[in-house]
Amino acid sequence: MNLPDQLGDALLASSSDAIVATDREGRIVFWNPGAERIFGFASHEAVGQLLDLIIPENLRARHWEGFRHVMQTGTSRYGHGDLLSVPSLTKDGRRISVEFTIVMLRNAEGVTGTVAVMRDVTKRFEEVRELKRKLAEASQSRK
Repeated sequence: MNLPDQLGDALLASSSDAIVATDREGRIVFWNPGAERIFGFASHEAVGQLLDLIIPENLRARHWEGFRHVMQTGTSRYGHGDLLSVPSLTKDGRRISVEFTIVMLRNAEGVTGTVAVMRDVTKRFEEVRELKRKLAEASQSRK
């Protein structure tokens, strides 16, 4: 029994969180069952596509600017456990909220791509937004 192999296999095959790996150009090279569940694209539909597949059009320029910076420098402010919260797209065109961390893939020459571990936090995001709205209304009614 090789526990590290079993752990890796179990994580990669999980459907709880999306695990998406890309090459240096931002093409998807790995798409796990969690990514299928969250985003709605089967692996064969996503692998080979650019990350634009799940990035809202109005955020793509900023995303690619950051992605190129990470590929050039090998560093990301989200690579040390910090969560990045962003809107994302599903296959049916819905916008969802995801949080993710990123890990660099490296070889002897440098960064070869990325792996992002993503979680759909849409429900929590909407609950917080509704609570903030109610708090604002309550504050206004006291004035």
